[in-house]
Amino acid sequence: MKRFTLVNPKTINEAVTALKAEGAYVRAGGTDLFGTMKDEILMTYPKTVVNLKTIPGLAYIKEESGMLKIGAMTPVEDIAKNSIVKTKYTALAEAAERTASPHLREAGTIGGNICQMNRCWFFRQVDNRFPCIRKGGNMCYAMAGDNRYHSIFGGINACFAVNPSDIAPALVALNAKIVTTKSTIEAENFWSMSVPGSTVLGADEIVTEIQVPTPPAGAKSAFLKMAIRRSIDFPVVNCATMISANDARICLNAVYPKPVRAVDAEAAIKGKAIDETNAEAAGAAAVAKATALPSMGTNPGTKWKIQIAKTLVKRTILACK
Repeated sequence: MKRFTLVNPKTINEAVTALKAEGAYVRAGGTDLFGTMKDEILMTYPKTVVNLKTIPGLAYIKEESGMLKIGAMTPVEDIAKNSIVKTKYTALAEAAERTASPHLREAGTIGGNICQMNRCWFFRQVDNRFPCIRKGGNMCYAMAGDNRYHSIFGGINACFAVNPSDIAPALVALNAKIVTTKSTIEAENFWSMSVPGSTVLGADEIVTEIQVPTPPAGAKSAFLKMAIRRSIDFPVVNCATMISANDARICLNAVYPKPVRAVDAEAAIKGKAIDETNAEAAGAAAVAKATALPSMGTNPGTKWKIQIAKTLVKRTILACK
């Protein structure tokens, strides 16, 4: 790694001030940032790293004012093990439990997980060998190369890399809000529709808390993930679903540069019995507009990523029965 200045703020205001410096990056758990620095994948190397771990009071899980509140620096492992989260916010607990490995969950934070960079192998190539659109270049190298794990719903400004977070779809399905130093943002609007693979955070803006409203009475939620390796790996596709008597919220991820609300699937299952037939119809509705990229197979039976997305929607719905 190259030299950089490490700033250890004691307050959020100090951290925000430090982030105003040119070339400043946030460090939460550091499980993503330090890897990018070691491999030198970014267009410009970080000059300053602002360490949020030195700010007290940003790690907590509590129920208050009709909602679950989670501090942005709360380790993912704490969320996976928390009895309240497991009982009332099941999809979030299941998503946290399927994130990475136990050691990475102990180091990684919920704020860092939802802000992490994409895992596209062209974007992540060492020494910045592919200056892609996401880095300010003029092309998406995946479109001419291996795109087997990329978007099935098109790109954002020609970038087809997918969002890799497991926790993100659970927050969207549970109708969560992200609190920052500047505003409170609906979870489904937290990821940018203009800058591919990014959040809507400003350069000097920090996530401080995640707020999840108490689910409606009788609501159930579930999360499922398909990965090449069952432990530690990033998702090929994941899905979170919450169903109540009057509503359904379904979110797919790792299928687009940001998490995707499966609104057609929601409409297909809302108010209906949760059974095999209706769940199958909802799964089909979720991927009706999906398009397989060349590396995903060209025949209907071999468009495997679309089939996985369809199946996960179906299975998360059935898990809410």
